[in-house]
Amino acid sequence: MFLDLLLAPVTAPINGMNWIAGKILEQAEPYLDQKENLKKQLLSLQLAFDMGEIEEEEFEAQEEELLLAIAALEEE
Repeated sequence: MFLDLLLAPVTAPINGMNWIAGKILEQAEPYLDQKENLKKQLLSLQLAFDMGEIEEEEFEAQEEELLLAIAALEEE
């Protein structure tokens, strides 16, 4: 306890920065996960189109939806 009080001027700013970084990460994780999922969906869609599993019209419509969703996330 005494040692903690002596080291507080050095450790307090570091602990504060760690706490702030943790809070920022908590806020950013849902955004990053959602964006990553959209990119995976886009890649899966491209693969399905390349393999001939979906028609070009369906591919273009779904691709546009995914790209708009990604762009909307980036604007936030």
